[in-house]
Amino acid sequence: MRAARLVIVRPPVGRPLILTAHGSADPRSAAVTHAVAGRIRRLRPWLDVRPAFLEQTSPGLGDVLAGVTDPVVVPFLLASGYHVQVDIPAIVEQSGRCAQQADALGEDPALLAVLRHRLAEAGVSPDDRDLGVIVVAVGSSNAAANARTATVASTLAAGTRWAGTEIAFATGPHANLADATAQLRDRGAERLVLAPWFLAHGRITDRVANFAAQQGIPFVEPLGSHNLVAATVLDRYDEVGTARVAA
Repeated sequence: MRAARLVIVRPPVGRPLILTAHGSADPRSAAVTHAVAGRIRRLRPWLDVRPAFLEQTSPGLGDVLAGVTDPVVVPFLLASGYHVQVDIPAIVEQSGRCAQQADALGEDPALLAVLRHRLAEAGVSPDDRDLGVIVVAVGSSNAAANARTATVASTLAAGTRWAGTEIAFATGPHANLADATAQLRDRGAERLVLAPWFLAHGRITDRVANFAAQQGIPFVEPLGSHNLVAATVLDRYDEVGTARVAA
């Protein structure tokens, strides 16, 4: 009779994941980045996950790149605007490191599920015919990025009986929060709610919250630290690996 053998299966180590956020003077923003990095580590304990920031917060992306080999830089950003298309590639090139960049998180269905969850936490019912929902996001100078972000409002409305949804941009050349509010009221919405398409609280969300308070509009929580947010980051990371193998 052959003796039993103990076989230890080691998970693949994988390339380091650099979770790259914009950075903010508000510590709540960095706290969410670190919390999501922690969730990713719990989902994949073998993966080297390192938070990095583009500005105002340490460690900077260039410093983190200097300490790793062959990483994947995943933007912890919702839209594929200037920071994704210009800032991150410039820092990677300047670092001289061999690194690949993943796509922004985008309008992922998992993130839409988190936004619906935040609305439900605030008591919003999908059957409320008198409700108008304003999805507020960071505006971009990139019209294509704004157009993709605008799809969040219409997708969010699918399967509901709400009076309507509108996208509003809190910053940038197309800032239109007051206009979006007026449009929904003109369309017959008796009550409104503001749903932030933001990953974390910060100075911009505080400004939006002040506007909401002045208008008497409830303001729900941003996406924040959630397993579906962490899973979306891993999806972008995995897409880089799949593309590399295919090539």
